[in-house]
Amino acid sequence: MRAVPLTLAILLLAAAPAAAAPTCLDRNGDTIRCGTKGAMPVGWKPTAQFLWDKEISKPAEQNLDLLAKVICGLALLFAMIALMPKFDGSRAQDWDRQEGDDDRPD
Repeated sequence: MRAVPLTLAILLLAAAPAAAAPTCLDRNGDTIRCGTKGAMPVGWKPTAQFLWDKEISKPAEQNLDLLAKVICGLALLFAMIALMPKFDGSRAQDWDRQEGDDDRPD
C-alpha cells in the first residue's frame, strides 16, 4: 500500500517540465510571435530609455481610466461584503438543523 504514493511521487518528480515557445518583441517593445514579420531575434530587448519614453508618452487618460476601474472594483467588493447578512454563530437561530440530527442521541 505504501508503494502507490511512493510511485506517484517518483513519477511526479521525474516528469519533464513543459517547454514553452520563446517570446519575441517587435521594434516597439510589444510582444509578438517569433518568426512573423516585424519580430526581432529571440532575446532582443529595446533599451531602457526607449521603454521609459514609451511609458511616458501614454496619455494620462489611460492611467486615470485604469485607476477608475480599480476604484470601482474595490467599491463593488466592499459593497458585497457590507451587504452580507450578520452572522456570528452565537445564537441558536443562526444555525439550521443539520440532516441526520434526528438519529443522533442527545
